[in-house]
Amino acid sequence: MTIDTAVVTGAGTGFGLALTTALAARGTTVIAIARDADRLRAATTGLPGVRPLPGDITDPRFRTRLAEAVGQRLDLLVHNAGELGPSPLPTMEHYPLGALREVLETTVLAPVGLTAALLPALRGSPSPVVVTLSSDVAIEAYPGWGGYGAAKAALDRIAAQLAVEEPGMRVYAFDPGDMRTAMHQRAFPGEDISDRPEPDTVVPALLRLLDEPVPSGRHRASDLRVSGTLS
Repeated sequence: MTIDTAVVTGAGTGFGLALTTALAARGTTVIAIARDADRLRAATTGLPGVRPLPGDITDPRFRTRLAEAVGQRLDLLVHNAGELGPSPLPTMEHYPLGALREVLETTVLAPVGLTAALLPALRGSPSPVVVTLSSDVAIEAYPGWGGYGAAKAALDRIAAQLAVEEPGMRVYAFDPGDMRTAMHQRAFPGEDISDRPEPDTVVPALLRLLDEPVPSGRHRASDLRVSGTLS
C-alpha cells in the first residue's frame, strides 16, 4: 500500500525512530512525536519529509494540536510510545500505584485519546492503518512485568475493539520482540543486552505487514520474518 502520511509516537529513539527513518525513505510524510524536543529534532534532522512535533501524548491539548497539524487525511497511525514503569521492575506486591497510573496513562489512555482525535483524518484515507506496539508480556506473565504487561494486554484489547468498530480500517497489534533499546536496558539494569536485535532490523517485518492486505489482528515480528506467509 502507499502511505502518504503517517504519525509515529515515541519517534525520538529506538523502534519509533527506526520506523520513522524507514517510512521517510519510502517518501512518506511522517509527523514524528516525542516528549524530548531536543532529542527529537536532533534525531530527525535531515530525514526527508519528517515533521518533528514535540509534545506529550497524555496531554489532551497536545492531541488537539496534533489533530490540527495532521489535517483531513492520515494513512497510518503508530502507537509506539509507552512507559515501562519503575526500574528495577517491582513485583505487584510492591508496585507503586502512582507509577502504575503513569504506565497506564501513557501506554493505554493516551493512545485511546489520540486515536479518537485522529479518527476523522484516518477515515479520510482510502486504506487507513492503526498499529499498536505489543509485547509478549501482554500474553505471558513474568516476574516484575505485571504493570507493563497489564498495559500492553489492555492495548491489545483496544486494538481488537477498534478493528471491530472501524471495519474499513486495518488495526494491528504488532509484537516486535526483544530489541536493543534504552527501555529494554532499563528493564534489565546492569545486564548486557547486546544479544538483542537492533530496532532497524525489526522494522522490515512491520513494513511487510503494512504492504500486504492482511486482516486486522495481532502479529509477531518473528512470524513475519520467518514464516513466509501471513496466514
